[in-house]
Amino acid sequence: MRSLPKFKTVALTFMALAVLASAAAFGLYKKTLAEIGPLPLDMAKAESVTVVDREDRLLRAFTTADGQWRLPLDPKDVDQHYLKMLFAFEDQRFYKHRGVDAQAVGRAVVQFIKHRRLVSGGSTLTMQVARLLERKHERTAGGKLRQMLRAVQLEKALSKHEILRLYLRLAPFGGNLEGVRAASLAYFGKEPRRLSVGEAALLVALPQSPEVRRLDRNPKAAQRARNRVLDRAVVAGAISQAEADKAKAERVPLARLEFPKLAPHLTETEIAAHPDQKTIKLTLDAKLQASLEKLATEQARLQGEKLSAAILVADHATGEILAHIGSAGYMDATRLGAVDMVSAIRSPGSTLKPFIYGLSFEAGLAHPATLIEDRPVRFGTYAPKNFDEDYHGTISIREALSQSLNIPAVRVLARVGPGKLVGRFRRAGVTARFPEKSEPTLAMALGGTGLTLHDVTQLYTSLARGGDSIALTHRYDERGKTIAPTRVKQMVNAHRLMSPVAAWYVTDILKDAPPPLNAKGGRFAYKTGTSYGYRDAWAIGYDGRHVIAVWVGRPDGSSVPGMMGRTAAAPILFDAFERLGPRRAPLPGPPQGAITTAAAELPAPLARWREPGDDAQSGPFLEPAVLIAFPPDRSEIDTADIGDDALILKADGGALPLTWLVDGAPIASDPHARDVSWKPAGAGFAKLTVIDANGKADRVSVRLK
Repeated sequence: MRSLPKFKTVALTFMALAVLASAAAFGLYKKTLAEIGPLPLDMAKAESVTVVDREDRLLRAFTTADGQWRLPLDPKDVDQHYLKMLFAFEDQRFYKHRGVDAQAVGRAVVQFIKHRRLVSGGSTLTMQVARLLERKHERTAGGKLRQMLRAVQLEKALSKHEILRLYLRLAPFGGNLEGVRAASLAYFGKEPRRLSVGEAALLVALPQSPEVRRLDRNPKAAQRARNRVLDRAVVAGAISQAEADKAKAERVPLARLEFPKLAPHLTETEIAAHPDQKTIKLTLDAKLQASLEKLATEQARLQGEKLSAAILVADHATGEILAHIGSAGYMDATRLGAVDMVSAIRSPGSTLKPFIYGLSFEAGLAHPATLIEDRPVRFGTYAPKNFDEDYHGTISIREALSQSLNIPAVRVLARVGPGKLVGRFRRAGVTARFPEKSEPTLAMALGGTGLTLHDVTQLYTSLARGGDSIALTHRYDERGKTIAPTRVKQMVNAHRLMSPVAAWYVTDILKDAPPPLNAKGGRFAYKTGTSYGYRDAWAIGYDGRHVIAVWVGRPDGSSVPGMMGRTAAAPILFDAFERLGPRRAPLPGPPQGAITTAAAELPAPLARWREPGDDAQSGPFLEPAVLIAFPPDRSEIDTADIGDDALILKADGGALPLTWLVDGAPIASDPHARDVSWKPAGAGFAKLTVIDANGKADRVSVRLK
């Protein structure tokens, strides 16, 4: 019993020493933490700026300020084989420890004592991230302790998911490659979402000795390291022996590949416009973009020296641009490839003729079967001629547009008015350019204005949508919604380009345009154009979902004798549509109100084209004698006041019989009466037209609420 006090004294002494030791250790821990300071997470924020497509596929990437390829990557976007082997080889208890794995450290100490050399370092993935953040790889005991402390800091500050994401971004792979995504693109030419077992094992092995195992310098060392990872993965149960054997037979890449440089004109513009964004997401389709870039390059080289080509593809249902090819080779200085011809102002040639005829259809002045004269004509000092310098006599408007004849188009524009055509373009978000202090003229029918390929695509997008405009866009915001230019968006939301019936008439004509040699027509509507002096060749087409516009020419504006839209641009257009594959959609059928009868069955005012001065009692461009008495122009009518009844339209003056049209489509009426009953289909805008027996007309626009 006398020894009990002595035992207590010893026990208390040991306890006191243990407390002092713990306090000393804690004090040392605090002191060391204070010395190493806070986590250097700012360095991790430095990553490559990337531009991705609609499916997050890489279009373009840029190195960091220090010249590193360091691309962002989330664990969910990595092949699961890679993650399983990473944990099996590097850190099996990653989701269990708090930065330092005591079991791994103990095992490393035992192995060191047993083998008298460092067999395993006991490092966790968190410790490796700590080392990568500090850019230090100290193999001393002090260096290892520093990594452990940093690992504890990391585990307190970040989640396991965030730590893993840092490793995937920072792991070294030799040279200036950092991160799994950069390595996968550089060595395999693909994103790391889907890797073979051998590829995944190789990406696990390389960061252990990135310079020694560089694939472009020492592929044998990389292969041996890969095989060790595979063996360890089999032992851990991450893969089967059969999978490992198959993976060991895979060829190891011997060189680095170039990173994608798709849509260089657009991506560089976006990077310059948004310098603070690390990732910019565009509406482009990377696969389609790559395919059409190759097409433009090949076709331009086949067609001649110094020629370039541009292609724009849009989904007219959404307004999203799917491909933007600005030139036939961005780095080809002989073709001025750095010039983006999608945004260059050029003469559109005959590509505007469909809109001229469309407005005449909407106004009730013509129908595709209307007969018109293709004979010599003069408007003041302006005497247009056809491209073939021939005349075709009396033809239908369908034939005139299908053959792209100049004289009938100028005749129709003289009645529609160049100013009205420019105004309608503005509704669709397009501003036609003219020389300073000049006004729109009849020469617009033959390309006498300046437009870009983007402008022309915007116009044909409206046409493909039945006259309903939508702003084209090529970028998503951070919430995944498309961003349209504010100015264009405001303009296209204001009005239609033309009525659905008029747009369908144009489409029905263009779908039957003769295809280029060895191509099959009738599957989409299209129009070609050639500017004055053979400087620009155009071809624009659309199906039920897509619009594709093609330009071919020399960026410096010099002439290319013999170059025409039909032979230079149309073959590219047809090839581009083929590359859409199963995404293509058929053209829609006729809308309600469309007249599909022959010329002989048309109402008299639509059977033959009438010039403004055809009536001897009226001079050119005078107001017609027939007037719509009700409803007044620009009036608003509440459909609730009408109920189930019809709205009575009234006309004064004019020679009977009268023909009434709503949005370009005739409505049933008594030809010997001056009023007609009309039942509106619903709310919206409507254009009412009345035409008398002499072809004189009056028009008003009303809004139905």
